[in-house]
Amino acid sequence: MQVLVNCDDHVCCDEELIRRVEGVITGTLERFGDHVFRVEVRLRDLNSERPGDRDKVCSLEARMAGAASVIAKHDAPTLTEAIHVATGKLERLVGQALRELTQALAGTPVRPSARSL
Repeated sequence: MQVLVNCDDHVCCDEELIRRVEGVITGTLERFGDHVFRVEVRLRDLNSERPGDRDKVCSLEARMAGAASVIAKHDAPTLTEAIHVATGKLERLVGQALRELTQALAGTPVRPSARSL
């Protein structure tokens, strides 16, 4: 799985941060194997130097073979929390999308669901 990490100008996007983000995402999504082939990560700090309550944002988009992309986002006081919670949301959405794909391929009716958290 390819993990692409992008940061805005207010986030120090060094090699350590990139490595940590890649580790969290690959560790969380490894159970989906080759179904997820790319995850795009966008890290933002909305308030820059000013302290803020929930000003760190992690947005994730997972690209999957045979299914539509899914997007998860979380705002938090720290990047660590934003990354971990957004990754958990993405894991649930990927699982749901793959279950729906499996049901559709098997001819089982699929109930409509929200595709973004």
